[in-house]
Amino acid sequence: MSTLGWIIVSGLAMSSLALVGAVTIALPAPLLDRILLPLVGLAAGSLLGGAFFHMLPEAVVALGNDLALYVWLVAGFLAFFLLEQFLHWHHCHKAVHDQHRPLGYLILLADGLHNFIGGLAVGGAFIVDIRVGVVTWVVAALHEIPQELGDFGVLVHSGWRPRSALAWNLASALTFLVGGLTAYAVSSSVDVAYLLPFAAGNFIYIAAADLLPEITSQARTRDKIETTAALLSGLAILLLATRLV
Repeated sequence: MSTLGWIIVSGLAMSSLALVGAVTIALPAPLLDRILLPLVGLAAGSLLGGAFFHMLPEAVVALGNDLALYVWLVAGFLAFFLLEQFLHWHHCHKAVHDQHRPLGYLILLADGLHNFIGGLAVGGAFIVDIRVGVVTWVVAALHEIPQELGDFGVLVHSGWRPRSALAWNLASALTFLVGGLTAYAVSSSVDVAYLLPFAAGNFIYIAAADLLPEITSQARTRDKIETTAALLSGLAILLLATRLV
């Protein structure tokens, strides 16, 4: 399959993950939170493992161990910091939101921008190396599942009809495909290898600022053990993957 084919298929597959939000309708809130916590830990470990074990080493190979690489790493980190600062974007990994949660359309707008940036990153990874693209997609998908479950739950509990929430969530997820196609379109005139450290910065920010605070805020010892084990599992899986790809 061609690079463009990989980008299109991966973009559609990632967008389809928005449909998993429908699970929140069938599951009671306590059970959903019970499932989400280990998923959040796994996602955090996978994001960190993907950034440090795959994207950054590949970026060094492609670009050299140059200061510009680390500038792009910081740029990727700051991009999501600014997105959270000015659009109040923050993943919700709980079945019920608090009163400080932004309005539904603001959530969808911010999530659409987040998905577009993610699509740019994954598309750039596929252009650099198909294997790195696959790993980057898998890591992003592991993070996307608990995000979509949480965000869909927020929309429904905010008063949206489930069908409308699902449709709009899917629409915001399709910007991932748009981002991938944009990366492919500009790849002939722009060195998209710089998207690798940029994506690594994205992943590090999401793990450190968004996911880790959620799993470290748990009071029960059992929850701490489960989420820590899930995080270490995510790191171990991505470390093992360096031997397989």
